[in-house]
Amino acid sequence: MRVCVAGLWHLGVVTAACVAAAGHRVVAYDEDASVVEGLRNGVLPVDEPGLAELVQQGLAAETLVLTNSMEEALEGADLVWIAYDTPVDEEDRADVAFVLERARALVAAAGPDAVILISSQLPVGTTRLLEEPARTLAYSPENLRLGAAIAAFTEPERIVVGIRADGDRARIEELLGAFSDRIEWMGVESAELVKHGVNAFLALSVTFANELAGIAERVGADAAEVERGLKTERRIGARAYLRPGGAFAGGTLARDVEYLTQIGEREGVATQLLGAVRASNEEHKRWAARKIASLLGDEDDRLDGKVIGVWGLVYKQGTDTLRRSSSVELCGDLAGAGAVVKVHDSAIRRVPDDLSGLFALCTSPLEAAKDASAVVVQTDWPSYREVEPERLVAAMRSALVVDPHGFLAKTLGKADGIRYVRVGGSAA
Repeated sequence: MRVCVAGLWHLGVVTAACVAAAGHRVVAYDEDASVVEGLRNGVLPVDEPGLAELVQQGLAAETLVLTNSMEEALEGADLVWIAYDTPVDEEDRADVAFVLERARALVAAAGPDAVILISSQLPVGTTRLLEEPARTLAYSPENLRLGAAIAAFTEPERIVVGIRADGDRARIEELLGAFSDRIEWMGVESAELVKHGVNAFLALSVTFANELAGIAERVGADAAEVERGLKTERRIGARAYLRPGGAFAGGTLARDVEYLTQIGEREGVATQLLGAVRASNEEHKRWAARKIASLLGDEDDRLDGKVIGVWGLVYKQGTDTLRRSSSVELCGDLAGAGAVVKVHDSAIRRVPDDLSGLFALCTSPLEAAKDASAVVVQTDWPSYREVEPERLVAAMRSALVVDPHGFLAKTLGKADGIRYVRVGGSAA
């Protein structure tokens, strides 16, 4: 099958590379020539383990072609897969117009026999806006996980597909059947709403676990034990998104909560629960900063002159993106309170210009911890598990480790001489 994949950021590049690896002829398109040229030279817009190699394999085998020409991309395409990542601003508002403008041009220019499948992160009802009298579209919500996107794409538990015309089904099934034998077919609007529902449910689960953890801290309970009690309840289950830790970040979950809230307002549907998710998560974002201020700050919660080490800056292990990183926000809070902030991250080699002066970038975890009154663990990089507790205690001014997610509970959490604090821990 000849497939055009449009939009070459995270979603589009993963989609194009995986479909090409499955043996289809893929022409991957983005109107930005610099993005296309970067990919040809092995430069990814977002770091993703194994993705650069998969792209190069496709290019070498000529199953993957990169272009910034829409005409070349659409020529002879059996299926056009619209996979632009939808930009999100600092308030979690999505720039839907960015995708709509590009999608409309592709729909208008595509051949009459091409099936058009959308996976961009768009609010329910958007696919209908793109349809023409003589052409219906299909929708399949993306299911990627930053840092594990290739496995998520090629080995999904199921694939959700919304179709309007039965004639589209055979071609989509031929394409997606290589990745899963479980395709959940439904209406287009249902498929769009599934994506919002999944992310909003995960966001609700995170905030619920963190609110329970906040109560646990005050009453002497241990949120990790509470989590175990919940997950061994058959009606909840072991895979529930109920681990207490930091607030959700990165924009993905928040975007769908915002979509549903806006749609509820537009349609006159009360969504008090969804509004509370956003408010609760925003409150929890400052947990680490508040904890440090309560343990180390003066009566005004100032940290003037105190050195704070931060381990991990990126949004998630396995990536290099700082977009919507909660760690960057934490560094800003600490610096604003007068602290000297020193940061280490395994994926960051230089301080971005817009963060210059906010913190000092160190080459090792121990360098970031040197003379620090506290270390905050923000990203679960493997190198942090290898830090010897004795060396950490010797490097720090006071051995306080604040680990919201409990990443290092098995190593530093039980070490002599270290005061270890996590979300929902019974000891502060």
